Amino acid sequence: MIFNFTYIGKYFLHVLLPRTCAHCKEDLRYPDDGPLCPDCRANLEPIPELHCKKCGLPLDSGGGYCFNCRGHKGDGAADFAVSAFVFNPELRALIHEFKYRGRRGLAGPLGLELAKAYDRYPELKPYNFVIPVPLFREKETERGFNQSRLLAEVLGREKKLFVLEDAVERIRNTPSQTRLTKKERHANMEGAFKVTRPELVKGRRVLIIDDVATTLATVSEIAGRLKEAGAAGAAVFTLAREP
Repeated sequence: MIFNFTYIGKYFLHVLLPRTCAHCKEDLRYPDDGPLCPDCRANLEPIPELHCKKCGLPLDSGGGYCFNCRGHKGDGAADFAVSAFVFNPELRALIHEFKYRGRRGLAGPLGLELAKAYDRYPELKPYNFVIPVPLFREKETERGFNQSRLLAEVLGREKKLFVLEDAVERIRNTPSQTRLTKKERHANMEGAFKVTRPELVKGRRVLIIDDVATTLATVSEIAGRLKEAGAAGAAVFTLAREP
């Protein structure tokens, strides 16, 4: 008889420290490695092929651009934005556990999902240099990590991209964007970031990494600062896109 000691170890660990699904809170089976149960994992929604070529928003009907981007294709600092998944309840729960409940270990599986989605977007290939959205220093100290940086590190490792360390700094501790309108969000981000190492971005195409895209106010502000510092291009890639 051949024993699978990996499964045996997982079983006893599950008995001692049972794990639950990040969304539905049901017990996870001991062979399951992921943070979601199979049913919740199956409910994750990849961004459909029909999405806005500018902001990455899923589209209900034909055409290459959403209503807001139509006629404004060249507007905005970012060249374009794309995402891995729709920000649905299952992914929302997972990102909440990651960011606000200190589950730093989720950076691995979430970063791998980002890396898998990267291959669906050939337009990302020219952007070989990666910059995560920075947190304000005190906020990062309080949280213990920057979730965007951890995602960027996994993506960079998996796709052989260069993560530019400390090239951009958040110089203003902006209020939460949660209850703000789109216009207020963009105003809230004005002057919030500074390119501290312009020599790292000059002449390069840079990919900005964040966890969730809503109005793109944060990443658009960073893209603008990067281009002012001489970047040849700045695109956005996020784990989730809020409809």
